[in-house]
Amino acid sequence: MWKLSTSLIAATLIAQAAEFDLEKFVKHTLVQNPRIKVEKVTPIAEENLSGRSGWKAYMFTMDLAIGKKKQQIPEMVFINSKENLAALSLIDMKTGRDLREDIKPSMPESFYDKKHLVAGNPEAPNKIVVFSDPQCPFCIGYVPGLLKDVRAHPDKVALYYYHMPLLRLHPVSDTLTKVMEHLQSQGKADEAMKLYKLKIDPRLKDEKKILTEVQKQLGITVTPEEINKPEIKAAVKADMDKAASMMVRGTPTVYYNGKYDPSRSAYKKDLK
Repeated sequence: MWKLSTSLIAATLIAQAAEFDLEKFVKHTLVQNPRIKVEKVTPIAEENLSGRSGWKAYMFTMDLAIGKKKQQIPEMVFINSKENLAALSLIDMKTGRDLREDIKPSMPESFYDKKHLVAGNPEAPNKIVVFSDPQCPFCIGYVPGLLKDVRAHPDKVALYYYHMPLLRLHPVSDTLTKVMEHLQSQGKADEAMKLYKLKIDPRLKDEKKILTEVQKQLGITVTPEEINKPEIKAAVKADMDKAASMMVRGTPTVYYNGKYDPSRSAYKKDLK
């Protein structure tokens, strides 16, 4: 992911927030590297900051291109039109937290589809959505326990899983995520979740070696042809686009009943 400056930006803005031109701001003020082309800016949501007069958070995605490499990334900018200021980061001096870490858009009902259901009853009153990478150490420490809890209370909560491989950190997840997506497409969600048990070098890129380890350690046999079908690659990309639309920047990111859950444990109160 390209890293953009998070320092305070003084910008000449139109006085009224309603007239703020997000696309113009991104293309002419936010992204100033001439090697990076902003192909598209897609607004996601706007939110007035409670108790902070004049400040509003704008959430959006940017489709960026640098040479032949393209990437969609989520971003947020804080605008104070009264003071003609823009910032990519606002720190609460009392708590030390960056407000951008706690502000997320609400999740649409469309995320709760059969394709992404991995545990629990879809008719359950509570819904969890997790964005995850099977080689992320934090995910490995979290997702198996989450699965166990949901499987123990299927009528109270349903779990929906979205792929978000962090390829710069774990190149091996490119292949592993495609394996998981192939298994899920075959109705084998339980088999797909077994990949969280895999012990493998996260930097490994050799697809043949990766699939050999999956078969050796987990008894799951898949072929390169199966995991490299266009529909499998498209499904993984669609998940990553969905993650961007929810301002997901890291894993595991959890939503509970449509709201971002930074604690990742809000569901537990409803299991009692």
